[in-house]
Amino acid sequence: MPLIEVTELTKRYGNRVAVDGVSFTVERGEIFGILGTNGAGKTTAVECLQGLRTADAGTISVLGLDPARDRDELRRRVGVQLQESRLPEKLRVREALELFASFYPHPADVDSLLRRLSLEAHERAYFGRLSGGLKQRVSIALALIGEPEVAILDELTTGLDPHARRDTWKLVEGVRDGGVTVLLVTHFMDEAERLCDRVAVFDAGRVVATGTPAELLGTTGKSTLDDAFVTLTGRD
Repeated sequence: MPLIEVTELTKRYGNRVAVDGVSFTVERGEIFGILGTNGAGKTTAVECLQGLRTADAGTISVLGLDPARDRDELRRRVGVQLQESRLPEKLRVREALELFASFYPHPADVDSLLRRLSLEAHERAYFGRLSGGLKQRVSIALALIGEPEVAILDELTTGLDPHARRDTWKLVEGVRDGGVTVLLVTHFMDEAERLCDRVAVFDAGRVVATGTPAELLGTTGKSTLDDAFVTLTGRD
């Protein structure tokens, strides 16, 4: 069975339909991308997966759990990197990891995680003084501190310079290679093409295509995912 299964998910805000009958599955051990422009419904769908929002219709299964009913258990088994990292500026890197580790019954070893994400040299640094790339490393570390089976990474490289983006991509691949299934939310086509085993293309709250990047290129006859996205959605 798929690790994540979403069927006809619908979420409204008043008269506006943010997510409109969305369906997709995520298999164990893959990096699955949710790809779309800002406002396409990506984050709302993922918030429903996390149990942060309640769907108006449809069904969601994550690790065999219902996010609305089994929220506490799901939080122990799913790690989340939020779209914006909001930690106190005077909180040190090690302190942040130790604080988050205290929330879980069987957390990862803080020293091992610092080494894994090349944060040892910055463990006593204040979060507010870190570069954007280092802040994202800390965000990934916090998503992994509970030894999750699934990591949800939302707009991971927004605002990073090209070098920091490439470094972050390598970290994401390392997370998957470590046995964690990754759900990656992004509006960067090159990021999805580089990292994702499969993607779901969102447009105006709907999924307009799913498949591997190569399958989407083949279907549209394009040579880049950027061009395939334009063909699939009609958006530049």
